[in-house]
Amino acid sequence: MLHFELLASEGLARRARLTLNHGVVDTPQFMPVGTYGSVKGVLPSALEAMGAQIILGNTFHLWLRPGTDVIQRFSGLHRFEGWSGSMLTDSGGFQVWSLGAMRKISEEGVRFASPVNGDKLLLTPEISMQIQRVLNSDVVMQFDECTPYETEGRITNNDEARASMELSLRWARRCIAEFESLGNPNALFGIVQGGMFEGLREESLAQLVELDLPGYAIGGVSVGEPKEDMRRIVAHTPHRLPAHKPRYLMGVGTPEDLVEGVASGVDLFDCVMPTRNARNGHLFTRFGDLRLRNARHKDDPHPIDETCRCHACASGFSRAYLHHLDRCGEMLAPMLTSIHNLHFYLTLMREMREAIEQQRFAAWRAQFQADRARGI
Repeated sequence: MLHFELLASEGLARRARLTLNHGVVDTPQFMPVGTYGSVKGVLPSALEAMGAQIILGNTFHLWLRPGTDVIQRFSGLHRFEGWSGSMLTDSGGFQVWSLGAMRKISEEGVRFASPVNGDKLLLTPEISMQIQRVLNSDVVMQFDECTPYETEGRITNNDEARASMELSLRWARRCIAEFESLGNPNALFGIVQGGMFEGLREESLAQLVELDLPGYAIGGVSVGEPKEDMRRIVAHTPHRLPAHKPRYLMGVGTPEDLVEGVASGVDLFDCVMPTRNARNGHLFTRFGDLRLRNARHKDDPHPIDETCRCHACASGFSRAYLHHLDRCGEMLAPMLTSIHNLHFYLTLMREMREAIEQQRFAAWRAQFQADRARGI
């Protein structure tokens, strides 16, 4: 089930409500990434407390470990990992792409060696749909080929990007057929590909829209391309998708990327950046980024951000204490910093929803840009 209701708009920015089988998602919304069935270092209750409504799981990794037999016993991923909210699962296409020389792509699908134990495996559009049926995710992503920015050390050309895009379209049709044959009660999204070529993006988009899927994603960005190219595609593609269906920008990105994505008409985002950066002492704040490992924080009594109400900041944990924990390898450091970064991202999305509702998004965006440029 999927119901999408557009509540307000300002320019291309949209405020909407997405109803799925496991709950309501207010958009624009950020999805914390739980690749292996958990958002690293963060309890489900903490995610709920900071306002997370939907999280992401990964088909590829969950297929390898623990495997569909285990998850089937729990009737899906929600009960297996103790998350009662909504969930989206990536199809595995990006992870297969990232294997590089370990995989071989054909019309059938992708053959590759398991990064876990070296087993020879095959992932096809049909198998991806079968795995995601077991996972019982609210939003299922089509299996696609993630068009690379570079091919063998050189920038992917138009012909290569076209072949990749057309393969993803053929796979989309196979995904639909298998999804329907399995009787999956959830929602299947298509993925617009086409590399850095606007014309190919428009062809991909037009053919996917003809398939009348419940929602659409923009894939193949944040794959090594320069920032200006990513921003160009994000500015070009989302608002061309159907206005009455949700739009998802995959794997993006920085706080600035999220704001620019919303300004371009995007509804949903995911990225590992908040938690991955947190584990490396890179913290996001409204007033720029903080590098916790810098020696100047050794005796700093301030919280990460005095304006933040996350558990780490509101409880008074100092930068000096977090610096110490990080230097000692204490697991509490990445737990607290992950909570902070995710809270910042989710708060950012809430502020944008409120700004769009109040028809002041343009002013809010300008103030956000000024605040971030000011530095902490």
